[in-house]
Amino acid sequence: MKEAKKKLEELGEKILADIEERKNPSIEIPIRSLSNIIYDKKTGMLTLGEKTAKRFLFHTGHAKKFMQTMLVAAFCKELLDQNLHTSLRDLFYALKRTLPNSQENTFNEQNESDPIVVDLEVMLDVLREQLHLNADVRGRVVGDVIIRDRGDVIDWSKLGSGGWAIPSNVEDVEFKKVNADFVIVVEKNAAFERLHEDKFWRKHKCILITTQGQAARGTRRLIQRLATEYNLPVYVFTDADSYGWYIYSVIKYGSMSLAHVSDRLGTPNAKFLGLTISDIDKFGLKDFTIKAEEVDIKRAKEMLNYEWFKHPAWQKELKMMIEKKIKAELEALSGRGLKFITEVYLPEKVEKKDFLP
Repeated sequence: MKEAKKKLEELGEKILADIEERKNPSIEIPIRSLSNIIYDKKTGMLTLGEKTAKRFLFHTGHAKKFMQTMLVAAFCKELLDQNLHTSLRDLFYALKRTLPNSQENTFNEQNESDPIVVDLEVMLDVLREQLHLNADVRGRVVGDVIIRDRGDVIDWSKLGSGGWAIPSNVEDVEFKKVNADFVIVVEKNAAFERLHEDKFWRKHKCILITTQGQAARGTRRLIQRLATEYNLPVYVFTDADSYGWYIYSVIKYGSMSLAHVSDRLGTPNAKFLGLTISDIDKFGLKDFTIKAEEVDIKRAKEMLNYEWFKHPAWQKELKMMIEKKIKAELEALSGRGLKFITEVYLPEKVEKKDFLP
């Protein structure tokens, strides 16, 4: 919190200095377009390049965004001063108003304020959670783990069928006990519930996390913390399709839209556990596949050219999907029996270390 507050104060002091020196007040923001995103082979993550753009107060094309940036920065400073947290939605409503003696609103829709928050993140090199801004809760976790969260001690192994709802901000979560050998990250909620009900996490001494689709930032940060602070292997379990595989790549390498925080959200040591197109033959799932749509094929073709999918094993899986025009969801494993996933598929995969990089 102190670091974020200091950087906000430095931003304000810089603008004030520009005014006192009769300069056109400006801020410099790294460009977040695809042309400025680099795959760093050393770190195994997507990062932003060095291209930047300036935003000026006295510029007809910049003035409104400059004003919006200052409004959001001042609001975040107030949150930090009072040690309060709020949501992105609340920030939008708190700052939306009509400027005096005009017909112009500060913000019209939330899709104007959200990118400004990202601009601040990139410019200040902080997470929005460090600015005390939270998004909607998405993702759940279960395992033999005890944490302290805002003064409350929570045992992940004793929360019934639901598990612990992963908050948007996990920076201040303190781990009191972590008794696990690895982490399994599951794309689908239904698969998570099957594994939880069968107590897979207890039998195999692991932590189960469901992302419920594309992983939210709080979930990605929690995964990274477990991997780095406790040296736990992370295995990602998604559908056998281009979208499921991309969910894995975002957890591992970071995303193109959030390349500026890959170092705090990416988990380069993560491995892909399944489902693969090869698994369809290997585990007798032919009767439970789905015809791939054109949008699936198009996405797979795009991924073939991504530097981080150039590994021969991934090229093979992507090409097989394109050629066979099929995909399979995690639910396909239930076609072999409701407990097939917990008693055969996952134990065999983990034991044989049958992962993709």
